[in-house]
Amino acid sequence: MPFQIQPVKEFLVRPALPPAISRMSDLAYNLMWSWDHSIRAIFRRLDPALWKNSGHNPVLMLGRVPQATLDRAAADPRFLAAYRNACERYNAYLQRGESSGNQLIAYFSMEYGLVECMPIYSGGLGVLSGDHLKASSDAAFPLVGVGLLYQKGYLQQALNPDGWQQERNPVNDFYTLPVRPIQIDGRDLIVDVKLPTGKVFIKVWYMDVGRVKLHLLDTNIPENEQQEHREITDQLYGGDILTRIRQEIVLGIGGLRALHALNLKPTVWHMNEGHSAFLGIERMRLLIEEQKLEFDEAFEACRANNVFTTHTPVPAGIDLFDPGLLYEYFGEYCRDSGIPFDRFLALGRFRPDNHQEPFSMAITAFKTSAYRNAVSCLHRQVSQEMWQELWPKLPVWEVPITSVTNGVHLPTWLNGDLAMLYDQYLQPDWRERYPDPKIWDLVEDIPNEELWEAHRRRKRNLVAFVRERAIAAAVGRKASAAEQRRLAEVLDPDCLTIGFARRFATYKRATLLFRDVERLKRLLTNRERPVQIVIAGKAHPKDLPGKTLIREIVQLSRDAEMSKHIVFVEDYSIEVAREMVQGVDLWMNTPRRGEEACGTSGMKAGINGVLNLSILDGWFDEAYEISGGWAIGDREPYSDDQDEIHARGIYSMLENEIVPMYYQDREEGVPADWVRRMKQSLIHLSPQFNCQRMVGEYMAQLYEPAHQAYLDFSRESFDPARDRARWNERVEKVWDNVSFLEVGPGPDSSVLTGRPIPMRAVVNLAGLTPKDVRVEAVIGRVGANGNLEETQVMSLPSVEQQGDSFVFSREFVPHQTGRLGYSLRISPNHYDDPLTRPCNALLKWSAD
Repeated sequence: MPFQIQPVKEFLVRPALPPAISRMSDLAYNLMWSWDHSIRAIFRRLDPALWKNSGHNPVLMLGRVPQATLDRAAADPRFLAAYRNACERYNAYLQRGESSGNQLIAYFSMEYGLVECMPIYSGGLGVLSGDHLKASSDAAFPLVGVGLLYQKGYLQQALNPDGWQQERNPVNDFYTLPVRPIQIDGRDLIVDVKLPTGKVFIKVWYMDVGRVKLHLLDTNIPENEQQEHREITDQLYGGDILTRIRQEIVLGIGGLRALHALNLKPTVWHMNEGHSAFLGIERMRLLIEEQKLEFDEAFEACRANNVFTTHTPVPAGIDLFDPGLLYEYFGEYCRDSGIPFDRFLALGRFRPDNHQEPFSMAITAFKTSAYRNAVSCLHRQVSQEMWQELWPKLPVWEVPITSVTNGVHLPTWLNGDLAMLYDQYLQPDWRERYPDPKIWDLVEDIPNEELWEAHRRRKRNLVAFVRERAIAAAVGRKASAAEQRRLAEVLDPDCLTIGFARRFATYKRATLLFRDVERLKRLLTNRERPVQIVIAGKAHPKDLPGKTLIREIVQLSRDAEMSKHIVFVEDYSIEVAREMVQGVDLWMNTPRRGEEACGTSGMKAGINGVLNLSILDGWFDEAYEISGGWAIGDREPYSDDQDEIHARGIYSMLENEIVPMYYQDREEGVPADWVRRMKQSLIHLSPQFNCQRMVGEYMAQLYEPAHQAYLDFSRESFDPARDRARWNERVEKVWDNVSFLEVGPGPDSSVLTGRPIPMRAVVNLAGLTPKDVRVEAVIGRVGANGNLEETQVMSLPSVEQQGDSFVFSREFVPHQTGRLGYSLRISPNHYDDPLTRPCNALLKWSAD
């Protein structure tokens, strides 16, 4: 390696802001500018060219702006008026967030997509995490975020002359980004974790996201002398299995230690995906050490206020670690903390006694969390089937995983032209009340011509953006002058434009639209009704089929007949996504049904009046009927023959319905039916699929109950946790002897609706009391296969004691006709909400 000079001392030079605009730096370091147009506008107004060239990064911009420009702005009354307005909005927003109380939610995620200048995200999970923080800030929720600060972030995509994806990993300079180191008494805050290779030191940074603080962990610091330690936070989803387990230890354990070092005491711990599941182990270690709890007691106390959100609908997406690797990394940790290593391994396994089963981070998160949710209604069903083995005695529909459908942060993703229309036609306070469905009824008052023209302006912006980006990429790969001239004319702002942007993973089925190239060519090049497609997306560096597909699309875009109708936009990012979802006419989504947990790009399109053409998967399975869009296929499980069926369906809908509708009534200038559907999308999707609705549901369904559980379990130095563990042990000792002695008498073979049916069971409780158990009847229709369907659960109270046994009885009044049946079951009565039922919970059926 050539000789390089290392600094002896470092110092940070900040811009000398004139007193009149001295708070520009405060505004730059708070990401509120990313969704408040009035704040963002002052940076753009200060120097439009520099704002663009700095990647819309106000911190970098202020470090480069000439002093003369700052002085000129400080003397400009027009700029000062805009600046004062931005400061007033900023102050008012932060002051509204002042709250009291001891509730604090710690939100852990592997990636955050907040702004384009902070590339510490790879895709939808990160953007969702960023929107979650922004919406929590808007709602003034007491929440802090925890993540990793990647030196290189995720890959930047560039295509070679043949169209093959190449990856670049530019290094982030944190001192030119809206992130700052946390300092205590003038020294950087540093925590540490211990690995088999030695102690790893972690520097803690923070970002202000409105009212919310995001804490980011960085191991690339001088205190780490070993290069492998410094590289732990080098790259998102980079490296091998060792890098992955080290990153997840830093996130889960290091993140918790960072919060404690800041004297933050969360009452709710939210694991967004399983990457941070080691935080549950660290919480147990601390409870054992500080509160002198036993392992089972610490487990109960920890589990009570943990929340786990699963985003993965397929087993292949789960992080798995070999037991030997876990022993290498956690053997000493468990010995020192008093956690039995076999119990630790059992937390990550379906079958605790299977010593060959790998350790699953998702299973660990499920087992250490009382509150678990999927991210759409359909994903809940998929997750219940996928994880049913964790509750083997429960029917799939009763597996305790609830759902909170994702949403998008409307102020971030709504285009400015629509926002100005809303200022004119919606209620004056619509920006504060946009989660209220009644606000959106007034969209009907917007004249069709004005709505259509607002959309056309965004489309013209998109065309200009795509052309500029395509030419820059062509220059970068030294394309010919003819190629550059072609790209300068790509896309027509008056042409129906389809958007398709996502990861090029197999299950996304990006090939569907290109399955019949000749038919597609006829569709795109129709002289009277032409169509064009804007495509963007990255393939994982190791995904050769994904890279091959990208190359095929790029080569197809160079076809003489279709060169102006297909364009691939390189390096998909938040910026590219925003331009596309605001500017195309139709958003297409084609995953295999059941394999996309939710998907939020279609929501972003929908709140901008862009219509959806999508598989009934994830969020669209809930939204289709109210969206104004079109569905591909039906609500049926995916099978291989559906690829051909769905491709033909796409072509048919485009040819016979979508394209004709878009071009109708053009002599009047506005396609009336299309605009009617646009209004339907705006009216229904804007209130229902925004992040304010989402975080409100998290608070009501998960955060508040978890916070209350923490208060309940932490009373009197966690005595309730000790009591629960002792009670569990007593129940488990006698459970094998608990049995149904008698069931019935049942009803006659034929009964009338509205007539009560007695349900009765005599149970040997083996020394337990009726309060220790829950006896339930599961009642439903008897299906063709003899199993119960369309079931409901009814509790049976204890009505009398017969010696050592107890009678549980209740009447059931049927209100439906047909063939009904019931079964009885008994379980320990150790939860108030069925959704908090522990994994592998004890349960016996009367038929066992």
